[in-house]
Amino acid sequence: MAVGIERIAAYPCTLALDMRVLAEARDHDPNHPIGELWVRARSLNPPWEDPVTMAVNAALQVVTPEDRENIELVIVGSESATDFGKPMSTYVQRWCQITPNCRNFETKHACYGGTSGLMMAAHWVASGAAPGKKALVVTSDQSRMHLGQPWEYVLGAAATAMLVSATPDVLELELDKTGYWTHEIFDTYRPTSMQEVGHADTSLYGYLEALEGAYEHFIRKVGPIDYDSYFARHIYHVPFGGMTFRAHRAMLRHWRADMGVKAAREHFERKSKSALIYNSQFGGSYTSATFIALMGLIDSSPELQPGDRVSMFSYGSGSCAEFYAAKIGAHAHARVAAAALQAGLDARLQLSVPEYEAVERLRMSLVDQPDYSVAKTGLHDLYERVYAGKGRLVLDGVTAFQRAYRLS
Repeated sequence: MAVGIERIAAYPCTLALDMRVLAEARDHDPNHPIGELWVRARSLNPPWEDPVTMAVNAALQVVTPEDRENIELVIVGSESATDFGKPMSTYVQRWCQITPNCRNFETKHACYGGTSGLMMAAHWVASGAAPGKKALVVTSDQSRMHLGQPWEYVLGAAATAMLVSATPDVLELELDKTGYWTHEIFDTYRPTSMQEVGHADTSLYGYLEALEGAYEHFIRKVGPIDYDSYFARHIYHVPFGGMTFRAHRAMLRHWRADMGVKAAREHFERKSKSALIYNSQFGGSYTSATFIALMGLIDSSPELQPGDRVSMFSYGSGSCAEFYAAKIGAHAHARVAAAALQAGLDARLQLSVPEYEAVERLRMSLVDQPDYSVAKTGLHDLYERVYAGKGRLVLDGVTAFQRAYRLS
């Protein structure tokens, strides 16, 4: 049975910050975020949005009225949940009007959480346990506030939604061609609802070690391959764009140990870098990173044909990783184009640095508060222009920790 992604969409958020503007405000060289990290901009949320609204607003783009009775599994991958017990998948099921006869839950493993949800969903569909039924996999994350910190340039927010079925129009997963690897490590983690801790060197080496381990497992299962001809393109987890070149170079050593930096960079430019066109505008997208890269690869590579094989690598701090093969679906270009992701990114309101800092401080001041209401004013009338009457999910406030959402 063919299984994979039938439809896919990403929610770009409605606010953005240009990294050149941020670097100049911090008295840093803009080449660092733009030329070294490959991050041009980042997404942000106004105070009436959070990981729940992002998840629902992404899912609403892929769930049709016909799907509502056929989705019997809803999974949300996230490391940014709004509650330690109540999963965000409950909101997705409610606001997408999906049948109550469905399983729903969250998966958490840092940036790997979305991939773990996708693999669970794909195996469930392939099992035939519910013939003809589909799964909805959503990823949704936003960073904590780190004003003025070294890693401020790699923060962001994003959500993606994928309908998983036996009609893999976008991407067919080769479930027998996957390698995975895990190792307990403290590289990045969120020990409280307010804090996000990162150790750059530990994370860098943890990522590369996990890539090597997952790929070696993949090779043990699939057999020796020519890394260049076996895969038409390569997608790597994107904590920031520059990291993907390091990952690609590590993989090239398995294929051509004698390849120099210049040749490796040329190979990367040809086989992988085009996948970063959207990631570079989101900033850190956590569980969404590889799926935004998938959309970027398909949109930027018209030469990709149905059946072309791509590699995908997902890494989650803590850590767990998966390296897997997939084939471009028969309607991949049309499905991804219909999501109009670049148009959504271009429509975001560009913030000044003082506006960005004010939004971040307000958002963080509300975390863990049992009671508050959210004003829909300010930000150049953003709510009236972009939300009012548009059917986006928004947060009105919290009463005794109970969150009140509605469609705008």
